[in-house]
Amino acid sequence: MPSLLQNAQELGPSMPYNLPRRRRVRVTLAVVASICLLLLVLFGLSAHPQTCEYARNLFGDNLKFDRNSIAPNILALGPPHYDSIRGYEKNLPQHNQSLPFPEGKEGRYVKFSNQVRFMGWNNCLNEISGSTIARLMNAHLAYASQRAYVFQDYLWAVNHYRWPKEKWLESEPSTPLNAIIAGPTAGGVWGTGDPAPRSVSASWFDIVCPERRIINTREIKPNISSAPGNEVFDAWKNVLLKAPERCIEIQSPPIREDTRPQTFDEHLWFNATRLESLWELFINSPTSRLLQPSPLVLSAVYKNEYLFLPPSPRIQKSSPTPWDRMMAIHLRKGDFEDHCVGLWTVKMPWYGWNGLGFLPDRQTPNIGLEDHMKRCWPSVDDIVDKEKNGRGAVLDVMYLLTNDHSGFADEIINALGEEGWLIRTTKDLMLDQEQTDVSMAVDMEIASKASVFIGNGWSSFTSNIVHRRVKDGKERDSIRFF
Repeated sequence: MPSLLQNAQELGPSMPYNLPRRRRVRVTLAVVASICLLLLVLFGLSAHPQTCEYARNLFGDNLKFDRNSIAPNILALGPPHYDSIRGYEKNLPQHNQSLPFPEGKEGRYVKFSNQVRFMGWNNCLNEISGSTIARLMNAHLAYASQRAYVFQDYLWAVNHYRWPKEKWLESEPSTPLNAIIAGPTAGGVWGTGDPAPRSVSASWFDIVCPERRIINTREIKPNISSAPGNEVFDAWKNVLLKAPERCIEIQSPPIREDTRPQTFDEHLWFNATRLESLWELFINSPTSRLLQPSPLVLSAVYKNEYLFLPPSPRIQKSSPTPWDRMMAIHLRKGDFEDHCVGLWTVKMPWYGWNGLGFLPDRQTPNIGLEDHMKRCWPSVDDIVDKEKNGRGAVLDVMYLLTNDHSGFADEIINALGEEGWLIRTTKDLMLDQEQTDVSMAVDMEIASKASVFIGNGWSSFTSNIVHRRVKDGKERDSIRFF
């Protein structure tokens, strides 16, 4: 990572002084905020709750969920209880102590308690997708270690939760994992003839593993802090395989000791070179291949499919399914502009699978702020240009995945409408109480189905869509970035 001095020296020639004075002031303040924030990260303070709040204030709380996007009748109901899904998780057939090894009371289990609370700057502004990618890797590690993975609820960051605090059902709002995904990671079956133990819930782990060995991440991570992804994976696998104890729980040290305590942490996810080898061992694994959206998410997609069917398709002989005719674009707007300036200031690489070398659009290093913003915070003209380059001859449906409620989305709709698109956005979806709670996963599924997807390279949300599209056999050229 470049030094703070280098970053400061580079501000002069790259700063777009032709911008209006008010905009220059905002950019300058964002740069100063970014440097202050980087100092906090370097000194190990970034994961403290007050520091997270400070960081959000610096960048305008840019990922705060806009409750105005929820239908008033749904908002009035408050968060869902998920009685049926929680009942399903409680009654999974593997929750039975009488089962033979490798399950039951003689089975081997591993719980990653270090995955639940995401810490540090990027994780203060956590997306549900950032949580998903970590759980998948931990689940695959458990599988390779011949242990049952212990799945846990998704715990919401307060500023991301859809529902006002007076409606909360618990002090720390959560969503059951089976509301978001399905497959072995969430307790589903492995492939036919696969002897691997099935994943179990955290509640069952407490029953079947009243005693357990605690492994602190400080025992493993210092020796592999800069190792390639496959070596990080193998180091953890060897520990879990050789440990004689049936039950293991992975915990993290005090936050001042490690601000990124995950098994596969952000230092890894923001380093494409280290990730390449991890991708190779993960993409064809059962954990990856058998991953599916939850029935709840699929019900929302099917419920809204009619929205993407134009009355009379512009393209003659076009596909009867809207997904084959769709381009999906992930737009991070709102106050994300200041966050993008911060990413440029610290020269942040693209996140996760977005940086894989086989994808057609690559991150360009050491570019000026103006060119950087075209990729991180594109204008209407930038979006229209990208749409024209990636459209192809058979696309006539556009889906905009966006958190914007400032009017920017309307500008894009007007501009793209002149190009003949049928345009839908996230806020057009008709969702019930439970579907609203997992609306980000609904967006992810629609983008995974689309013929062409254009994403944001710094987003874990985009990274998860990249994985889904490659896993599902989509052409790699159909995955693009601004």
